[in-house]
Amino acid sequence: QLLVTAGDNPERLHSEASFAKLCGVAPLPASSGRTDRHRLNKGGERQANRVLHIVAVVRLRYCPRTQAYLQRRTEQGLTKRDIIRCLKRYILREAHTAIMKDLALTA
Repeated sequence: QLLVTAGDNPERLHSEASFAKLCGVAPLPASSGRTDRHRLNKGGERQANRVLHIVAVVRLRYCPRTQAYLQRRTEQGLTKRDIIRCLKRYILREAHTAIMKDLALTA
């Protein structure tokens, strides 16, 4: 699904941030008063966002490295929802790197 989102013209993804915005994973400021927060973008390609969410949840359940990350971030005070948001962006970074490497090999 992420490859479908990237489309036939992956050159338009000039940065990881643009791919994150396209997939709806780029954080938006949602601050109020002294509270400084970010929330997920409700726009973007919802199917790609869903795939990222499923991958993040599966990694939380089965990947020991991700479980250690969950424990560490929970101790830092993040909620599970915030941790999943961070994981989705990390997974997207990995996918963007793979797409760009593939693009470089075919060019």
